[in-house]
Amino acid sequence: MAARPVSRMLQRVLRSSVRSCNSGAPVTQHRPGEPSQTAVEELSRRRQFLREHAAPFSAFLTDSFGRQHSYLRISLTEKCNLRCQYCMPEEGVPLTPKADLLTTEEILTLARLFVKEGVDKIRLTGGEPLIRPDVVDIVAQLHRLEGLRTIGITTNGISLARLLPQLQKAGLSAINISLDTLVPAKFEFIVRRKGFHKVMEGIHKAIELGYSPVKVNCVVMRGLNEDELLDFVALTEGLPLDVRFIEYMPFDGNKWNFKKMVSYKEMLDTLRQQWPELEKLPEEESSTAKAFKVPGFRGQVSFITSMSEHFCGTCNRLRITADGNLKVCLFGNSEVSLRDHLRAGASEEELLQIIGASVGRKKRQHAELLLMLQDSPPAIPSISSQDPFRVQGIGHRVSFFNQMATLWKGCRGPRTSLLAQRWLGSGPPQRHCSSRLDSDTNPKCLSAVSRAPATPSGPPPTSDQLTHVDAEGRAAMVDVGGKPDTERLAVASAVVLLGPVAFKLVQKNQLKKGDALVVAQLAGVQAAKQTSQLIPLCHHVALSHVEVQLELDSTRHAVGIQASCRARGPTGVEMEALTAAAVAALTLYDMCKAVSRDIVLGEIKLISKTGGQRGDFHRT
Repeated sequence: MAARPVSRMLQRVLRSSVRSCNSGAPVTQHRPGEPSQTAVEELSRRRQFLREHAAPFSAFLTDSFGRQHSYLRISLTEKCNLRCQYCMPEEGVPLTPKADLLTTEEILTLARLFVKEGVDKIRLTGGEPLIRPDVVDIVAQLHRLEGLRTIGITTNGISLARLLPQLQKAGLSAINISLDTLVPAKFEFIVRRKGFHKVMEGIHKAIELGYSPVKVNCVVMRGLNEDELLDFVALTEGLPLDVRFIEYMPFDGNKWNFKKMVSYKEMLDTLRQQWPELEKLPEEESSTAKAFKVPGFRGQVSFITSMSEHFCGTCNRLRITADGNLKVCLFGNSEVSLRDHLRAGASEEELLQIIGASVGRKKRQHAELLLMLQDSPPAIPSISSQDPFRVQGIGHRVSFFNQMATLWKGCRGPRTSLLAQRWLGSGPPQRHCSSRLDSDTNPKCLSAVSRAPATPSGPPPTSDQLTHVDAEGRAAMVDVGGKPDTERLAVASAVVLLGPVAFKLVQKNQLKKGDALVVAQLAGVQAAKQTSQLIPLCHHVALSHVEVQLELDSTRHAVGIQASCRARGPTGVEMEALTAAAVAALTLYDMCKAVSRDIVLGEIKLISKTGGQRGDFHRT
């Protein structure tokens, strides 16, 4: 933004006809009996003058590096109705007393001040901003501010479908919706709450009401959802979405580490293997997103490269926290309390001096971020995009999402429940759990547990020496470079004896921590994918399929676990299957330990394996 908004200057021009105008615009002083120009003509003339004599951008919002801060983010609340794993601990965070939070009038007072100084975009954030009871009224009040061009909101989408018609009428012009997975069970695992279908309903409602594009924010985390990149991009084929992949970033309480970060270049490489024609779109200088589009697709995708390629040099953002602190940098700890100065009776000019001093101290780029980047390990090599680690077995990618797009187009009003049924299934929950999901089945827990063949196939060949030691008895990794690639399948099992009390709570899904079977199922899938990082001498295997099934055994007050892994390569997947079963069992223990410590984990064993030089194995 190169000049102060015309509206602010115009207000000063029109204040009084008995004094000269500070802007230099001519003022006509009418004499009694002399006819005056119409208000419309006067307004048009003065606007034209101000366009030609535009004042420089506010000095208070310009830092020492020339960055002009025209974008303000205001947090309406610290509260959130989700507990996303990358955002906060499961128990939540300590909340500021209500008396210390900004009131509605204080929010609007600060917003008016910033808009007068040149801010033309305000985004409402949280916590979860839609939790605030007067959020619609706040949007309506902001909409009345002259010079404010954009009012946006960033939401988790849980309450969006219900409130969006009112918000749109009040003046909301842009929407960002957080969604990190398209798998309902994984959604519940990531956010530690239910609500996937409500988020999807909110996205549908935004499209229905004409928002374009609807921005969908996806935080990409290695080992959790990086395998869904292509699924998200496929959504943009028929829907006006801007799917924004965000590099995993450090926040208090999210146990952040570089191993979880998937870089922008790695994500882009994955997408280009599927869509080589992916084209770069032009972007504004202050944009935080690198935008791309698959030719012919209705929507687009973007990358927020906060870690690998920071955008500090063009940052035009300021933030006001829910308790009234001004932050000039997301990564910085430096804050100044505007709330305290407001309540102490500071004048507008005094507030501007405080804001200007804070903006003036803003660094070129945040030093702590630089240290983290310098100390970070090398980027993990790009993983093949040939559907690796197919969590939940989402197959037939194109047809699956074509079906989804058709459903979205056909859903209107009360029929939104059809969308939820398609994603979440219907009927009473079955307390048997399977991680498998095919394009022609509902993504819900399955009642049947397929068992591995129990027929022996003869004694397998054995080795007379350990394979993971060298000639001198030291630990060594086996060289599989000369082995042929063959189809490998392994099945392993485990049993968790819960006892009657914990078993009953799991059976009825009444544990305070959540659905133990779903969490254990996902933990098993994730563990299979991370086996080479957990077991030192295991080779990394690009799994083509992982399935974890859990079944309740009421006679033993136990949960039976069965894990199967499949891959094509020079080495087997026994360890992946065993790791999946073992970690699923450990997760059940963790979910239930508050109820009983008398839990027994046992019977962890390989059921069968096929492929490889030593032949097949089936436990009798």
